[in-house]
Amino acid sequence: MSDFKNINIQDLSNNEGTNNENFYDTFREKLKAVEQFPMVYRFKFIIKSDLQKVEEVKAIFTHPSSKFSEKASSKGKYNSITVETFVNSADEVIDYYKKVSAIESVIML
Repeated sequence: MSDFKNINIQDLSNNEGTNNENFYDTFREKLKAVEQFPMVYRFKFIIKSDLQKVEEVKAIFTHPSSKFSEKASSKGKYNSITVETFVNSADEVIDYYKKVSAIESVIML
């Protein structure tokens, strides 16, 4: 994976889809256009400082290849978490994002 090719959720404008499924359809097409699957994909999240929420996010990524790195904000109010894990397809990337989106107060980058 090359960093300059990695797509982030915020790369998609809000007007690219009229509902959640259109959003994910657009994201899927962009992933397929710039990434080569299977691959190790990098996910980034911002979480209000809450150890339970961090553990909830980590629990979603069960593949043995999953690696986690965390960093607290300068004032300690937020934690950023980066997850690198093996994925087979764009659909698998989207499934991970959907699972994480169910956790309250998590910002997906």
